[in-house]
Amino acid sequence: MSTLADTPLATDFPCLQREGIVYLDSAATSQTPQPVIDAMDDYYEAHRGTVHRSVYALAAEATELFEGARDRIAAFVNWPANCTIFTKNATEALNLVAYSWGRANVGPGDTVLTTQLEHHSNFVPWYMLCKETGANFEMLEVDDDSILQLDELDALLAKGNVKLVAVGHVSNAAGTINPVAEIIEKAHAAGAVVVVDGSQAIPQIPVDLGALGADFYAWTGHKLYGPTGVGVLHGRKELLEEMPPFLGGGHMIASVSVDEIRWGQIPAKFEAGTSNISEAIGLGAAVDFVSGIGIEAIRAHERDLCSYTLDRLAELPDITVMGPLDAERRGALAAFTMETAHPHDVAEILGSRGVCIRAGHHCAQPLMQRFGVAATSRASFAVHNTRADVDAFVDALNDVRKIFG
Repeated sequence: MSTLADTPLATDFPCLQREGIVYLDSAATSQTPQPVIDAMDDYYEAHRGTVHRSVYALAAEATELFEGARDRIAAFVNWPANCTIFTKNATEALNLVAYSWGRANVGPGDTVLTTQLEHHSNFVPWYMLCKETGANFEMLEVDDDSILQLDELDALLAKGNVKLVAVGHVSNAAGTINPVAEIIEKAHAAGAVVVVDGSQAIPQIPVDLGALGADFYAWTGHKLYGPTGVGVLHGRKELLEEMPPFLGGGHMIASVSVDEIRWGQIPAKFEAGTSNISEAIGLGAAVDFVSGIGIEAIRAHERDLCSYTLDRLAELPDITVMGPLDAERRGALAAFTMETAHPHDVAEILGSRGVCIRAGHHCAQPLMQRFGVAATSRASFAVHNTRADVDAFVDALNDVRKIFG
């Protein structure tokens, strides 16, 4: 049993004070704790000003809060602050790499390799890049337990034309924790650049980017107990310096004239326009919230919940769980199908009982196609969940089984 199991962390989340809510959809969007809300309110109430542009007190305070958040966010994953770029979300971060690095470095004869596990945000941009540049688009497949086949990776890398490997750290649809360190090592040995989608990993497992060595690592704030509207791209300095800007406008320039425009230094070069100030400050507060609990403690707690959920779901004969059945190899979610009911019916009935889960293809249609299903139901966990929430979830599933016979 994890040390967080009996801690009333739900009281930190205002939205969870609504009566009868069992929130099991943190893989889609986490709830926001009060300290994050307070940090954003404090900016609006006491330090409202733009950043990087003015010298009066409000602007200086706002800039200090904004850049202080960047420093803490970078330190959280052991990466340089000046190579930590604020974006709108993980999707924008991944598209930044595809448009800026990809269109300058990928061409006919090159191969871009992604996987069958990917969220569309780490699939569609590479497909679009290959269509535009004439490069080859390849997809690494999974086995029946949603585990990537690294022998296939070796064979594809051995061809010598893989320019980029795009892989998710943790699957949002199957829960699989991918061996990204091994994948990065293999890809680098073959001369390929590696882009990792860390959106599901950052909230629930320790991530040390300095040790991991990915060339680009993207994630989003709203899954780490932070606000929507802010994401992060961590990039290798030498690559970021060589890349052209993604967007043009204010702040991302050093100088502008009719004859020449000189780009600003990183990270400013990739942060055109007025920044998402309060959101970045809120994300800094979210990192503080997670750090205060401890990411190792969070992982232990959520692994316990996942293991307990897998055991409870095994009691139901008409449930098929997607992904590895070992909680050590998966993140804090359980996606499944029920023989007697469509995933959307399952989610609707559970929702009527206050149990909030996700149903659909989870923006992972290639994986759905691999297993011959159009959709799954998905329960996902966070620091505020307990085994009692899992029991309420399973009780509601039994209600679904009764309704559909």
